[in-house]
Amino acid sequence: MPGTPSAPTTSDPGTPGTPTDPGTTPAAPGTPVTPGTPGTPGTPGTPGTPGTPGAPKQPSGTRWQPTPGLAWQWQLGGGVDQSVDVPVYDVDGFETDAATVAALHAKGRKVICYINAGSWEDFRPDSAAFAQALQGSGNGWKGEKWFDIRKLDQLKPLMAARFDMCRQKGFDAVEPDTIEAYNQNSGFPLTADDQLRYNRMLASLAHERGMAIGLKNDLDQIPALLPDFDFAVNEECAQFNECARLSPFIQAGKAVFHVEYKLGTEKFCDKTKPLGFSSMQKKLELDAWRKPC
Repeated sequence: MPGTPSAPTTSDPGTPGTPTDPGTTPAAPGTPVTPGTPGTPGTPGTPGTPGTPGAPKQPSGTRWQPTPGLAWQWQLGGGVDQSVDVPVYDVDGFETDAATVAALHAKGRKVICYINAGSWEDFRPDSAAFAQALQGSGNGWKGEKWFDIRKLDQLKPLMAARFDMCRQKGFDAVEPDTIEAYNQNSGFPLTADDQLRYNRMLASLAHERGMAIGLKNDLDQIPALLPDFDFAVNEECAQFNECARLSPFIQAGKAVFHVEYKLGTEKFCDKTKPLGFSSMQKKLELDAWRKPC
């Protein structure tokens, strides 16, 4: 988990983006995916499973594919500031309602749905749906515990419900967080293969719903998971001298959305811009403040 950021002193007036060109690669002929009916904000939709009306198969080529270099905003705290002029927003799936997603779409933005897919959170409205046996050690954040990702049969419908919520609100993609429990002190004897199975299950759930999905951190498994994920989200690769490990996404024409917390932009932009990353400095609380490269 990232540490406490240094206190930035520069406010960001908003970086000009290209709102009418969100970086989508040409889709295959056919009708674009239509977002589902907006659901009640903060409430997961009905779980769906592959092959059922709750999770229709989507034609290939219809989902969004974010391309390298797209500017982005990542805000998980407070009301979404819609004034930042960038083509991609990444916001909390539970806290962001369908009207906000629609308003961002009206401005030409693509919108990513942040959810925690690897840890139980006691403050989410669906927290009671996760059996105590699924909850392991704390992950370092208050009110959160690692999931036992080996129990796919229990976690799959619960994650499907969250992904349905994202789809019903009109999101274009999903950012599932904390999906590298196998190399953490999770409280369970998890293996790399357990993590690969779980992460691929998440990718399938997103793709069945017509949404793109990002690989959050999990650098060791990038070679194996690159075909399954549409972009990457990374925290602090510059601080830990790991950014080159994300290059396979760029080489595959897939965006790398990257943030640093402790390092100022003068410490990492010269390194990550040539790599093709979409980089910015953020505060750890991920409010609206941003300082892009």
